Amino acid sequence: MNRQEFFDVKRIVIKLGTNVLRNENGDVALSRIYSYIESISKLVKSGKEVVLVTSGAVGLGKKKLGLKDTEGIAVKQACASIGQGNLMSLYEDGFDTYGVIAGQILLTQDDFSQRKKYLSLKAILNKLLEMGTVPIINQNDTITVIEGLDDTLEQVQMCFTDNDKLSALVSCVLDTDLLIILSDVDGLYDANPKKNQNAKLITELNGVSKEIMTMGTDASEGGRGGMKTKLEAARIVTRSGGRVVIANGKIPYIIDKLFDLEELGTIFNPNEDLPEKKLWIGYSTNILGHVIVNDGAKNAILKKESSLLPIGVIRIENDFKKGEVVSIKDEQGIEFARGIVNYNADDCKRIIGSHSKEILNLLGFKNYDAIITRDYITIL
Repeated sequence: MNRQEFFDVKRIVIKLGTNVLRNENGDVALSRIYSYIESISKLVKSGKEVVLVTSGAVGLGKKKLGLKDTEGIAVKQACASIGQGNLMSLYEDGFDTYGVIAGQILLTQDDFSQRKKYLSLKAILNKLLEMGTVPIINQNDTITVIEGLDDTLEQVQMCFTDNDKLSALVSCVLDTDLLIILSDVDGLYDANPKKNQNAKLITELNGVSKEIMTMGTDASEGGRGGMKTKLEAARIVTRSGGRVVIANGKIPYIIDKLFDLEELGTIFNPNEDLPEKKLWIGYSTNILGHVIVNDGAKNAILKKESSLLPIGVIRIENDFKKGEVVSIKDEQGIEFARGIVNYNADDCKRIIGSHSKEILNLLGFKNYDAIITRDYITIL
């Protein structure tokens, strides 16, 4: 796909990382932020729809409080509370200068994991875009329940823990054409450029394979993401039929340059077009329950896209209710799919290893032949 076709899009999500919103001293990079605002305003006035996913609240709060670090959950939440108002004020003042209206949305994992909230979020974001505004989204760090504060969450797989993944989920909610992730690196390299001076920038990829995922590194100081989470975001969006570019947000007017088709960053072309419901099952829900299956069931799901029958299940882990999304793992404990269960955990334990025709006798009722029907399974 050439760059002209890649950037010829209508609906865009732009994600700004912590390290591009501050300068080398840790202060707010005002001139850079205002350049983003100017570029986004230009896109909006050209007829494009833009959603902004932004980090920076914790860092701004930390700076205002004069703290040297943000060790401890409560400290981070306090910093987010103080910094979020400052962050939004910067954006509102900037967009007002260009006659563009911005609206704030703070999100938690439940806003995606609970289906009704997910659909409500989809409706309000579409309405904001329809009205010509720029929705500005951040994780609600102040009230988000964090695992360290609640022992019951230790085994929960959260649908997102950083703004890279959040930007991908927002892209899927809105069926976005393009996700732009701006960080302090030029894109994806074939080796770590901080350790290997011969590392080369990869300019274009089709989707994100398992091999490409292994090239991701962890977060730099001050952030929660890193190349690993950016690749995870790119994988989700390209599976939804969307496009992704990872580029260096410290390059002056990087957004303008990308849409002027300069050869910058790494672009990821879509390689699938999963239905919205399957995307939600696979990536947008918090996961507590696990269904462990034998090799026969795993092969049937992966190769034949079959339903998961009781006879293929060997173990149930944790508690879950009928209608919730669970993780499907193989005998080695490797997750390979997710799905919506037709029975609660206790009922599943009573029928595992049995033939479907035995369900009625074992439970006294029968909802379905399968524990998870194939139409509600997403292969990861």
